[in-house]
Amino acid sequence: MKKTYQGSCHCGSVRFEADIDLNSGRRRCNCWICARQRVSETLVKPEDFRLLTGETELGDYQFGTGGGHHLFCRTCGAATFGRGVVDATGVEYVSIAAACLDNSNLALMPRLVTSAPLGTAR
Repeated sequence: MKKTYQGSCHCGSVRFEADIDLNSGRRRCNCWICARQRVSETLVKPEDFRLLTGETELGDYQFGTGGGHHLFCRTCGAATFGRGVVDATGVEYVSIAAACLDNSNLALMPRLVTSAPLGTAR
């Protein structure tokens, strides 16, 4: 069941909310930057994500094919969420760093799933 969660960067310049079903699990992205940051993320559809503040504070890092936008706060450097498109299916997604959710208990979140991104077969 979806619930609305709020999230933010360390300094609070970037704030967002998203409708997330935490029972669908988290995943670890294995791209270069996420692997090195040890990101545990949850994926949502773009219509379930709302950036509340800080659009002008966001930096955008892309590499490789440029399909993923690794967004970060230019003030504190926290990578709170990213946006992209699954190459194989064309499905858009928003990846939210689970540690940046303000009102969730990560210890109670279901185990990590190592499945494919949103909209692809598991």
